[in-house]
Amino acid sequence: MEISKAELASAAAATPKDTEIMGAEILVRSLIEEKVEFIWGYPGGAVLYIYDALYKQDKMQHVLVRHEQAAVHAADGYARATGEVGVALVTSGPGVTNAVTGIATAYMDSIPMVIITGQVPTAAIGLDAFQECDTVGITRPIVKHNFLVKDVRELAGVMKKAFHIARSGRPGPVVVDVPKDVSLKKCVYEYPETVDMRSYNPVRKGHGGQIRKALQLLMGAKRPYIYSGGGVLLSNASQELRTLVDMLGYPCTNTLMGLGAYPATDPKFLGMLGMHGTIEANNAMQNCDVLIAIGARFDDRVIGNPKHFAQNERKIIHIDIDPSSISKRVKVDVPIVGDVKDVLTELLTMIRESGLKPDAQALQQWWQTIEGWRGRDCLKYDRGNKDVIKPQMVIETLWNMTHDVDAYVTSDVGQHQMWAAQFYKFDQPRRWINSGGLGTMGVGIPYAMGIKLAKPDSEVYCVTGEGSVQMCIQELSTCLQYNTPIKVISLNNRYLGMVRQWQEIEYSGRYSHSYMDALPNFVKLAEAYGHVGMLIERPQDVEPALREARKLKDRTVFMDFRTDPTENVFPMVQAGKGITEMLLGSEDL
Repeated sequence: MEISKAELASAAAATPKDTEIMGAEILVRSLIEEKVEFIWGYPGGAVLYIYDALYKQDKMQHVLVRHEQAAVHAADGYARATGEVGVALVTSGPGVTNAVTGIATAYMDSIPMVIITGQVPTAAIGLDAFQECDTVGITRPIVKHNFLVKDVRELAGVMKKAFHIARSGRPGPVVVDVPKDVSLKKCVYEYPETVDMRSYNPVRKGHGGQIRKALQLLMGAKRPYIYSGGGVLLSNASQELRTLVDMLGYPCTNTLMGLGAYPATDPKFLGMLGMHGTIEANNAMQNCDVLIAIGARFDDRVIGNPKHFAQNERKIIHIDIDPSSISKRVKVDVPIVGDVKDVLTELLTMIRESGLKPDAQALQQWWQTIEGWRGRDCLKYDRGNKDVIKPQMVIETLWNMTHDVDAYVTSDVGQHQMWAAQFYKFDQPRRWINSGGLGTMGVGIPYAMGIKLAKPDSEVYCVTGEGSVQMCIQELSTCLQYNTPIKVISLNNRYLGMVRQWQEIEYSGRYSHSYMDALPNFVKLAEAYGHVGMLIERPQDVEPALREARKLKDRTVFMDFRTDPTENVFPMVQAGKGITEMLLGSEDL
């Protein structure tokens, strides 16, 4: 007689504590101890004992993806939206190498993840066994840490350390490589209650003296500016940031990864800064006299040419949990190493207790200058066009429909990503999910399905392009199997849009291999996967199509918007230029 999964799970839970169990069961129990709800993966020979152990439990759900890259992306999207550690499971060899892009994506954006990889038996390591690769060596540059477990007695402790490392300090992905014989061997299971790692003790509390220096600079500023990044979201410090901005009345900007940390609809928000940032955000960055950087890293897409940035004198305060990020690209005056939430909490307390107030007259003059920049409306586009769909209009329409509901927006990488960042006004944290540091195409659908499992009552939209979406489009099959009704908004301009834009501007219009000559019929493709497909070709049909898609709450809908193939993302800072050397439109070309 066949034993049910519930009976197997009940039998496993009743196992006496001093009974030896298999390494695969130890691994699964460790995940349950860490309160893992979902694990994304793809089975193979090296992990079959682990999959057998997964079959015998009912505490967490395994999601079978169609490609290992998507497993890591989906777990990554889940982690970004929830703040929890995302978990993926892949087999050895090609399973690992397929997962590398997802691991590197999470590493660049500091996302807490544990990736469990299968490995050939320990005796076969180094002998070029079937489906063997050097997982530790391959992943070393793109993980926060990795482990190769050679003794089953170390497995539970390694899992505890992996989760601790992934979620603490500056978060990041941790790989646990498990040889097949380790998952088969047995030992007594005991999961550690605490972690003691002598070589790893990230600082949380900021230095009080440094915070007092920051206070003095902030309160004495004539042209202050608050620059915040993804670290604010990772630290769950959005409320503290909002309190600081509102208390001081200072202008604020977010990086691409920090959008939603401060409400985009608030007048004190100047928009995103950087390569495709607003005039007001970039000019304020260049012309402020005191800059406080919070959980941001002055990367090349934000400040452009460091020499240009250094032309103007300013005092810089930098708060970051990772000491290696401070003064890495830009020399700062007041470094504060610590958790953003803890440091901002202490700074706010000091401001209240000090009784100090900003220079109201200087601040008013600074705001007048900013409003002058803002008055140029650098995000203008041809809103009256009745002949062709402008991609910006699709995003604006989506925002108008969803700004009062709990909506998550994922994107792939390219022009559509920038338009979503510019025109969807994110007022809440962790609602904008995209690949910033690595710029990975193909993340949009896996991100969305990972979020939809975590947030089944929220609306989840994937803004993508006809190029990016084809990189993981097979995951539409996963969406059907696991009932994750996401809405895909494809801004289809028949080009690799950002590549085409650069070729137009930098390469005299030599469009080398950026035009898509053989696109599928996306409507039929969506239907073939069991979903709803829509083709939208006229501006007047954009709003009705989005309304219809929203009504289909229980269906995944693929909307193929045929957009203007000549539209470019502006403002734009060219490579090697300073952030105030912006192209504002085609008239600047």
